Amino acid sequence: MGTEEKTIIKIMLADDHPLFIEGLTLMLKRETDFDLCGIANNGREVLDMLPVYKPDLILLDINMPKMNGLETIKYIKQSYPNIKIVMLSGYFDDAIIKEAKTKGANGYLLKSSQKEELIQTIRMVYSGANFSTPSHGDAESSDFNDSFIQQFNLTKREREIIQYIKQGLTNQEMAQTLHLSVYTVETHRKNIMQKLKLNSPGALMKFIVENQI
Repeated sequence: MGTEEKTIIKIMLADDHPLFIEGLTLMLKRETDFDLCGIANNGREVLDMLPVYKPDLILLDINMPKMNGLETIKYIKQSYPNIKIVMLSGYFDDAIIKEAKTKGANGYLLKSSQKEELIQTIRMVYSGANFSTPSHGDAESSDFNDSFIQQFNLTKREREIIQYIKQGLTNQEMAQTLHLSVYTVETHRKNIMQKLKLNSPGALMKFIVENQI
């Protein structure tokens, strides 16, 4: 009797934030049925790479330069109607979710989602499930538990900064979103690194992924 071959899901990631890409790449490569076949930084790169990499599923960021995710869906579905698309966003927005679904997306996932929800969504969408939406409607909700907060003595603002780092925002983008100076954001980041005893941005993202923050 022969053994049954495991189905491998070829995944392309499209996002323009290096730290978010790094964390998500680490997460996806741990799953033996996932094959991260390509990484694009904007919608135009996605379209250029499709004929070469032929992914089964694309994790597509909504906000990208040159061509955003919502614009890109239309062109993907015109030429590759069978490719599954899961939108990635930092916000739960009913209007955007509806537009993504109308354009042909198969799922919508918050960048603040837990690792298990991401993996489950990929497998469900690949298997043909109906349009998948986040299980939590509040994009700003914190995934930190009380013991975690107490252990590292993180302030509310520091926890907020970590959530934005997880979503892949730059210091400049965080400063604009939180109405702070870039210097203040950098200071918060340094304090976070000291409290968590980490020495590089990559180590921080790895910590976030491994602890499912």
